[in-house]
Amino acid sequence: MTPMLPDLTLVCRRAAALGLLVLSAGCHVTAAASPAAASALPLKKLRLYETGVGYFERSGNISSSSDSLPVPASHVDDALKTLIVLSDGKARVTGIEFDSVLSGGLGRSLAALPSDADTPVTYRDVLESLRGIEVEVTAGDETWIGQLAEVTDAPPLSPPTAPAQAAAAGGSSAAGKAGPTEGGPVAPDTQGDLYLTLIQRDGAVRRLRASRVDQVRPVDPTVADRLGAAVGALSGRAAQLRRSLRVLAQSAAPVRLGYIAETPVWRSTYRLLLDGGRARLQGWALLHNDTDEPWAGVSVELVNGRPDSFLFPLSAPRYARRGLAHPEESLSTVPQLADKTPDQLWGDNADGSTSSTGMGFGSGEGRLGGSHVTRVTTMRGETATVDGSARESDALSIGNLAEIAQATGVENGALFTYRLAGGLHLRAHGSALVPFTQQDVEAQRLTWFEGDEERGRSGARLANTTAQTLPSGPIAIYEASGFAGETGLPRLKPRERAFLLFGLDLDVELRTTSQPPEEVTQRIGFEAGYLTEHFVRKHRRRYAVKNRGGQERRVYVALDIVKNASVRGFDAVEFDRASQRPLGVLRIAPRSKLEREVTIDEALLHALDVGSLSARALREKSDVAALSAAERATLGAAAKLFEEVEKADRETATEKSTIARIEKDLGRLREHLEALGDKSGSPAGANPLVVRILALEDELSGAQRRVEQLEAQREARFAAVKGELERLR
Repeated sequence: MTPMLPDLTLVCRRAAALGLLVLSAGCHVTAAASPAAASALPLKKLRLYETGVGYFERSGNISSSSDSLPVPASHVDDALKTLIVLSDGKARVTGIEFDSVLSGGLGRSLAALPSDADTPVTYRDVLESLRGIEVEVTAGDETWIGQLAEVTDAPPLSPPTAPAQAAAAGGSSAAGKAGPTEGGPVAPDTQGDLYLTLIQRDGAVRRLRASRVDQVRPVDPTVADRLGAAVGALSGRAAQLRRSLRVLAQSAAPVRLGYIAETPVWRSTYRLLLDGGRARLQGWALLHNDTDEPWAGVSVELVNGRPDSFLFPLSAPRYARRGLAHPEESLSTVPQLADKTPDQLWGDNADGSTSSTGMGFGSGEGRLGGSHVTRVTTMRGETATVDGSARESDALSIGNLAEIAQATGVENGALFTYRLAGGLHLRAHGSALVPFTQQDVEAQRLTWFEGDEERGRSGARLANTTAQTLPSGPIAIYEASGFAGETGLPRLKPRERAFLLFGLDLDVELRTTSQPPEEVTQRIGFEAGYLTEHFVRKHRRRYAVKNRGGQERRVYVALDIVKNASVRGFDAVEFDRASQRPLGVLRIAPRSKLEREVTIDEALLHALDVGSLSARALREKSDVAALSAAERATLGAAAKLFEEVEKADRETATEKSTIARIEKDLGRLREHLEALGDKSGSPAGANPLVVRILALEDELSGAQRRVEQLEAQREARFAAVKGELERLR
């Protein structure tokens, strides 16, 4: 979190009057002078990755005055972590020299400012940091040199006296003259004024008001440097300050220096031109130079890959905490209770606490673009459902429509590189859109229909026939007549394809009529407590297509069926890996109509909880013609056992009804007994209400015991049903 510095800004505004530090006119503090700057090694090569890092390579002859790597302060850690030195000749590298990165916390500590990064640095904090330091204080024509002993609150100044007012108006009364200590007219901006207690070199003690002081300057320049460095470290732009890593090397041949630094992610955008049976793809890359250095003829490579990269704090000095070891007898340099209590001497022990930090390494990636195809999850391999809904059967084999999908993409390496033609010239903090590929590809115009929708989507079936992986990005589609639409291109390896949908096709209509599907059971099994019924669902559909356009159309119909299926009646059947669905293809001539009867068989299963079944349902399933004699016998035996389960359920329901009746009668009799009280005049044992209540309570206890027995019998009988069904495995 960037520290808030409202009062340091106030210091800058009042610097001319208060002279807190010796500052330039712009209120800047200059740290110790660095070595004389020299020209950096020129940037020759840049390789940009999809993960937001770039490989910068500089080359040239190393000299003693070369600032080889000019990088922002926030990138110094990356540069130190990944720097590599390459040379075609003999190069001897003795080190990498750079100005230490001063953290905000260390800067505060060295300048004796509050160490908590969330605590604002106030005007008083800066004065307090000079306590015990020899300073030069100037007020008007007077100057004092001494140690700043204390900074305390000062009471407000008294209102000006009449002589003082006259003096302010041009009078010469001595009473109106005021020094820097007390008295005089109330100066503006004196709210929260301070006393500065100064012990001069001759031992004199002087108290001065901060609002009357023109300048406070540390005599020791090291103190001023530390204050200036702290202000620089706390600046919101400290991370953007340019730093130089100087390579200490000896080499007679040119040296190449490479390092990794954070860069804007390069992104791709495409244009696809559909011209009859031809298709041409243009790829453009959007690049950003976010550095302060212009790129002059830099060789740029775009890497289509995602190598892992991480941040690691390396450049700033780090300090480990050490335990405090001391003699058995504690000895102090001052009397123990001179000015503190025992609790104050013990303190908070903040420095004695230890903490451990860890760093996790990992990577993540996102996917951009893609067609407007709806993604669905295949049901194969999922946990069995208990509501009887159908999913793909893995016991029946009708066909595998996924086998007709496009060939799997092939990559010859982990990374693909696009090298831009010629050197790139790009100004500092400039952006550019540059072409990185242009070649013929395989693309077919199509109309896409989702299910029973009558309006289709304009689309194209694009195959990556290039030798390189195409990164994802937006794509604009053009035809001979002009702009046709736009969508997203998913990441495509060589030989992979995608269906791109980019607009509404008004020329093609589709009407679908279908008969209720027929289900034919082929096999019944038992698995994990569920009865699995494998069956074939037979569809009969009629597709009526109308093409009002002047060109032949390929109509793609997304089929809501599983992969384990067979399809007959389409001109062709394809499979879309993105949505994991089969696609039926119909070809229709210009300005014509087409009707086609399609038959679809898909292998499915119902997974049913045995507890939701009945003896009648099991008996009906035993009549399935496709079952073997053994399977029928097993289902029949299970149905007979289930009859005992149902009998126990009926008896349990009867007993529970009896319990409900008894509890209702008991409640009514107890209300009567409470209403009578002692008015009956009969002993408690002879009271007919009491006798009736006691009899009902005995009856209730017996009914509850019978329910418990019936429930135990029910569980045993149900376990027997499952045991019988285990034979179906």
